[in-house]
Amino acid sequence: MPKNLDRLKDKVFQNIFDNANGGISIVSPEGVWIKVNQSIVDLLGYEEEELYQLNFRDITHRDDLELDLAHMKQLIDGEIENYQIEKRYFHKKGYVVWALLSVSLVRDEANEPIYFIAQITDISTQKSATWHLEFLINVIKGQNEKLKDFAHIATHDIRTHVGNLFSITEFLEEEFEGRLKSSENYKMLKGSLTNLDETINHLNLMRLDKPKKFNILNKLSLHKYIENSIYNVSAIAKREKCKIINKVDRGFSIMGIEAYIDSIILNFLTNSIKYKSNQRLATIELSSSLIDEFVVLKIKDNGLGIDLKSNFNKLFTLNGTFHEHPDSRGVGLYITKNHIESIGGKIEVESTVNEGTCFSVYFLSGLNTA
Repeated sequence: MPKNLDRLKDKVFQNIFDNANGGISIVSPEGVWIKVNQSIVDLLGYEEEELYQLNFRDITHRDDLELDLAHMKQLIDGEIENYQIEKRYFHKKGYVVWALLSVSLVRDEANEPIYFIAQITDISTQKSATWHLEFLINVIKGQNEKLKDFAHIATHDIRTHVGNLFSITEFLEEEFEGRLKSSENYKMLKGSLTNLDETINHLNLMRLDKPKKFNILNKLSLHKYIENSIYNVSAIAKREKCKIINKVDRGFSIMGIEAYIDSIILNFLTNSIKYKSNQRLATIELSSSLIDEFVVLKIKDNGLGIDLKSNFNKLFTLNGTFHEHPDSRGVGLYITKNHIESIGGKIEVESTVNEGTCFSVYFLSGLNTA
């Protein structure tokens, strides 16, 4: 009877393991995959036997590995009973898969670790939705900043015109020796000017009461951010047979906002890969130089190029596209230009159709910053 019960338990466990909607795996204390279910195979793109030849470290994003290993050590040391984290895996095809990882540890009768049981749930769709929402929020923030600038210009310039109109009414009163003061139309004119002046004052007070955002720039290593971005697209570059060369001076620092610098560099790299030419092996070269108070980053590729004569006016506009690529949305360069300008920089472009494109990004130099 006990043997039958054990067999029944094993069968139930096997059915749960094989048919679970989410990924379930058994991993050795050394990180080797011992057993995986079909959901893991579908999620990561590797055949089952291929996974058994890999350590989970081999396909974990390096920025998430340290946290994962630290939690595993806590499990082994008995400091925690389980843990749950969000982490990135590299799919066999090269792209990143976001997953929610839940891990517990099984021990033997001597309390020694035998294996980890890991549940892996694909959350890539949720992450994508979150990023899309964050993108829309950033666009709205950018538009709000532009509206603030418009409000500043409008209140300043209109106030000047209102002051000028008040002076003209005074000249008219002097010229007509007070006769205009009895005119109802003239009274309405002066009353309207007074109301307009008060409205401008209210608008200006509203503008000044709102705190300025992103007014602090940090000193950042340009080379480091480029290295990180190259790593983040390395699988895609490998798949597309694209060579990326980083010639940026390690000693150059720039002033910027971390999230903006990440976004700027990644957008240029992914664009260069996306619009590569099928007639030659794709190459992207990044280099740097100092010009006045700027560190200039050049991103040069040998891709399809852009017809600047026909497209220059819409190059950095929202929804401006130049190639019939299924992923072209005309958003990346628009956002990138806004990021660059918001941290005090500027952007230039040179391009020849079917030869390639070179973007020059001017960042404020951090070399002379205390």
